Amino acid sequence: MYFVDNKGITDPRINLAIEEYLLKTMDVEKDPFLLFYINEPSIIIGKNQNTAEEINTDYVDSNGIHVVRRLSGGGAVYHDLGNLNYSFITVDDGNSFRNFRKFTEPVVRALHSLGVNAELSGRNDLIVEGRKVSGNAQFSTRGRMFSHGTLMFDTEIDAVVSALKVSKEKIESKGIKSIRSRVANISEFLKEPMTVTEFRSAILASLFEGEENIQYWELTDQDWENIRELSKERYANWDWNYGKSPKFNVKHSHRFPVGGIDVRLQVENGIVQDANIYGDFFGVGDVSEIEQAITGIKYERASLDEAISNFDIPKYLGGITKEEFLKLIY
Repeated sequence: MYFVDNKGITDPRINLAIEEYLLKTMDVEKDPFLLFYINEPSIIIGKNQNTAEEINTDYVDSNGIHVVRRLSGGGAVYHDLGNLNYSFITVDDGNSFRNFRKFTEPVVRALHSLGVNAELSGRNDLIVEGRKVSGNAQFSTRGRMFSHGTLMFDTEIDAVVSALKVSKEKIESKGIKSIRSRVANISEFLKEPMTVTEFRSAILASLFEGEENIQYWELTDQDWENIRELSKERYANWDWNYGKSPKFNVKHSHRFPVGGIDVRLQVENGIVQDANIYGDFFGVGDVSEIEQAITGIKYERASLDEAISNFDIPKYLGGITKEEFLKLIY
């Protein structure tokens, strides 16, 4: 495994571009890659989420918080300079996507080495004493994937609460009263205090089973030029991060064990004129293909069923069945 040093960059638009660039250009079949990054205050939106409904716009705007959409599914997360992010970039061997335990186990061991008794909880969270300290997400394309996660070391919890909108349904499904009661900083559980820089070094050394075993991969000047161009084209692009939010006259949502799915349809004269699928599920493929397939279709069960008949719905939508999706949209 190679470690890529991001040179202390804290701009999320650059860091997410580094991650995508590594995924799509490096020879991960030979060796996996590991990337660390720390972002200045940002909200990182899941690929399939409706940005406007995930953020507290007034707070975000008044505090100059970046809002950037990532490639992976899952829910929105808050990053700041007290939050360490890691990303394992590797092959998708058919057994790794949605296998969060495979990628979080080394991180759990690293935290245990610091006296922090973390464990995987639910589908993709790391918890300590019942409180969340890490969320994880994944993305797969063309036989490659990354599994990335947050490590809340010394994050401003009040900012997390203020910047994000969390649906009442999601909170109730987890049996919690508020974000504040659910999350914690790793620094709270350390026996001896340390800085986030020291924490980063300790986690890195543990993942490589010793500092002397760390193999570094240096990006070239051309790599950096390509990364900056990718950042400009995607992660600094308003259309990617926000997009236009059309009005819908049909709204159906449900929280499945695999995550929440929210479908918005504009139906005129019995025909679906526009369709959007949002959620914090982890799927493979682009849900816009399903959206396009049901656009122009009669809003009736049989027609919708036929329109999606060629799609592997569990693959696209994180594991729900075709019947569950039909029941959701009609």
